[in-house]
Amino acid sequence: MSLLRLQKVLAERGVASRRRAEELIREGRVRVNGTVITELGYKVDPERDRIEVDGKRIPPPPPRVYYLLYKPCGVITSLSDPQGRPTVRDLLRRVRLRVFPVGRLDRDAEGLLLLTNDGELAARLLHPRYRVPRVYQVKVRGVLGEGEIKRIREGVPLEDGPSPHMKVRLMRRTKSNTWLQITLHEGRNRVIKRTFAAIGRPVMKLRRVAFGPLNIKGLRPGEYRALRSEEIKRLKRWAAIQN
Repeated sequence: MSLLRLQKVLAERGVASRRRAEELIREGRVRVNGTVITELGYKVDPERDRIEVDGKRIPPPPPRVYYLLYKPCGVITSLSDPQGRPTVRDLLRRVRLRVFPVGRLDRDAEGLLLLTNDGELAARLLHPRYRVPRVYQVKVRGVLGEGEIKRIREGVPLEDGPSPHMKVRLMRRTKSNTWLQITLHEGRNRVIKRTFAAIGRPVMKLRRVAFGPLNIKGLRPGEYRALRSEEIKRLKRWAAIQN
C-alpha cells in the first residue's frame, strides 16, 4: 500500500494546484471514504480510498508523460511566477497535461530539464541514493591552473558543508576564461556556482548537457520533445523502478 499526502494526490489528478488543493482541504470540501478531511498532512491510498471534492469523485490518474526541454537563460524553472517572468510552462504550450520539472536550473543557467507527471520517478531521480549523474559545461572567469582544478575535485568548504565530489574535465582555455565539464551526483542549490566562487573564479555560463541517460543533443534553446519509450525505460532502470 502506497500512502500519499492528500493535497499531492489532488494535484496529481489535476483537481487543482498543490496550493489550491490545500485550500480546498482547509475549507472542508474534501472527503475521504465519506469523512471530511481538514488536516493537510493526512495521507491516503489513491488506489483504494474514495476521494471526493464537493461531492464528486476525483478523476482517475492521467497517463504518465515525459518531456525533455532545453531551458534557455532568463526562464524560471517554475510553472508560474508572481512577478510575471517567463517560466518553463510558457514553453510547453502544446502540452495539455500538468507536468512539473524534475529538479531545477537557475534563471541564468540553461540546458536540459526533464518534466513529467510521474512523481515516483521524479523523487527517485533526485534522491542521492540513486546517484543520477548531472553533466554541465561551465565557463569560469580566468585561466584556471591545475592546482585550482584539483581543489574543485577534492572539495572546498561551503556554508552548508564541503562541496560535493565533482568529476572535472578541462575542455579548453582562452586568454581570459576556462571551459570545464563538470559531473556530479547531487542537486544542492547553486552548488557549482558557489564552489567556484569560493576559490575566486565566478561562473560566467552554465549549461546542463546530460541528466542520467538523457542528453540535450538535437534541441535548441526553448525547444522540447517527448521522451522515446526506450529513454523512459532507461530512466526507470536508473531509478530501480520495474517497467
